[in-house]
Amino acid sequence: MNIVALVPMKGNSERVPNKNLKKMDGVPLYHYIVKSLIASKCFSKIIINTDSKKIQEDVQKNFPKVICVERPEELRGDFVSMNKIIEHDMNFVESDYYLQTHSTNPLLTQMSIKSAIEDFQNKKTDYDSMFSVTRLQTRLYDKNIKPVNHNPNELIRTQDLEPLYEENSNFFIFSKASFLANGSKRIGEKPCFFELNKIEALDIDEQEDWDLVEAILNSRKNGINQSL
Repeated sequence: MNIVALVPMKGNSERVPNKNLKKMDGVPLYHYIVKSLIASKCFSKIIINTDSKKIQEDVQKNFPKVICVERPEELRGDFVSMNKIIEHDMNFVESDYYLQTHSTNPLLTQMSIKSAIEDFQNKKTDYDSMFSVTRLQTRLYDKNIKPVNHNPNELIRTQDLEPLYEENSNFFIFSKASFLANGSKRIGEKPCFFELNKIEALDIDEQEDWDLVEAILNSRKNGINQSL
């Protein structure tokens, strides 16, 4: 299965300023996901789509085999759909399948990437796409304080609740055909899940996410808790 990895990256970020190039334990944040993609040995090409000259220069210096695509002006800004950027990159490089991920998932491992691709390869006759999820087995309420997945009058153990699954945005796998057939969407009409644990699925959106991931990396480096 020929598959290309797509990694969109903006130069500007509001909640964690300049986060893609900000140093996480001594290296720019985006290095973590790129190293995992390379180490998985699953991809014919790795494409970084960016509007930042600084990111392009850093990629060329540290990952010369990774291809940088300069984001066109009409696809720049905070309110452009990610599907538009994916469509642009699919027109730039042809492939049977694509995996789109983010630089903000530094704990996503090469083994999970490889396992997800192998799992999808075994299922692709029955499903047209795959996306990563995190299992939720906790008592949830909507904004009107209405229980979503439990009955407060029957206080069963949380581990016995019917699980719900959160789309964690770590990765999406799809073909160009399914993307176009479903109105230019990375999740098709017949998707399947790939479950990640909560630690690996951590996504850096806010400063507190950055602090948590940094603490986990430091604990691993110092041998405090190898299970983290």
